[in-house]
Amino acid sequence: MDTSTSHHHYRPPFGKQLSQQPQQQPPGTAEPLSFRTARDQLEIDEARTKTNNGVVKKSLGMHSSAKRSIYNRYVDPTVGRPIHNDSNRQAPLPTSAPAQPPPAPILQANQSNNTDNSNNKLEESGGAKHIDPKLIEMITSEIMELNLTTTWNDIAGLTDAKRSITEIVVWPMQRPDIFTGLRRPPKGLLLFGPPGTGKTLIGKCIASQSKATFFCVSSSSLTSKWHGESEKLVRALFAVARSRQPAVIFIDEVDSLLQERSENEDESTRRIKTEFLVQIDGASTQGEERILLIGATNRPQELDSAARRRFVKRIYIPLPDLSARQTIISNLLKDQKHTLTTQDMEHICTLTEGFSGADMHSLCHDAALGPIRDIHDIELLSSDEVRGISLDDFLKSLKAIRPSVSENDLKQYEDWNKTYGSI
Repeated sequence: MDTSTSHHHYRPPFGKQLSQQPQQQPPGTAEPLSFRTARDQLEIDEARTKTNNGVVKKSLGMHSSAKRSIYNRYVDPTVGRPIHNDSNRQAPLPTSAPAQPPPAPILQANQSNNTDNSNNKLEESGGAKHIDPKLIEMITSEIMELNLTTTWNDIAGLTDAKRSITEIVVWPMQRPDIFTGLRRPPKGLLLFGPPGTGKTLIGKCIASQSKATFFCVSSSSLTSKWHGESEKLVRALFAVARSRQPAVIFIDEVDSLLQERSENEDESTRRIKTEFLVQIDGASTQGEERILLIGATNRPQELDSAARRRFVKRIYIPLPDLSARQTIISNLLKDQKHTLTTQDMEHICTLTEGFSGADMHSLCHDAALGPIRDIHDIELLSSDEVRGISLDDFLKSLKAIRPSVSENDLKQYEDWNKTYGSI
């Protein structure tokens, strides 16, 4: 029997065979298939890496100069990585470089300065007691610092309402030395009326005209998913307002926060209302505080009786009359090309009886699209060739735009104004 063809021949270990016959196979040729242990395969891969002078792939926890081997020392993979905020785990730092402290959070300069100043004023006035600084920062972000240019001339009509607001807000802010004692302005002002009559616009005008700190707050700003934090936000709101006197707090749709209390309402909602009522006019308040709370609502009949009492001035914002509607049309068309005369505007105002300010804006917007609808190819037409807005455009738009306030709603507002209104 020929022993040369037998498959049971002796095969020395790979390390000895490699040292004795290093040139048996040219590089790049496949080795004969035979059984190899895991140790043999790892030694083959290491030998190929040394001979090829190639790029060594990095593995987790290895330095750039280290090569994979079973004899290498274990290296912690977290070395040199950023340390996250985990109190139960501390990653070691490399010994070659000194340990650097974690970077401080970068905040906007204005926001951080406002928060620091607010905290300092709160500490001086004693209002920062038991108030989380994070809540103070959240309330500080609600301060309106926009450069609004709204004036009283932008609000058409509402002569009595603007006069009352001027007496309550503007004059006391300008001359606080005169408005003391019995002349001290009330702490609460309620603006109620149909939707689209300019209640929110009056709030913007107050923010623009008064030199006071203006807080624009909604129900989402004072509600939290954490138990007990909503009433803390209400307390922080008035604490920051006291530190920044004179201050005006404007709450749009105030009926969503101070709705009439009932037995079936949620406990957290009741606590928010109670904290609001206490902060507006409670045992802990002082008589000389220069804080004004302004609420705007379309449903004054749903307000809680205690909240209604704290809104001392309750001003009805009605629908615009004929002269106010003409002023609205003139203000909206002053920058547009039109062919309307004074008689045409009076005719339009006669046809728009019962329209609110928002309805008049929708009517003018739809009429302004009339010249555009007559264009067949808008891509080839220049802007100077578009014709002006005419009376026919308004008459066509009146067929599509209808008043949004019904007569029954108006009767409810008028009845409530006769019972609780100030003017």
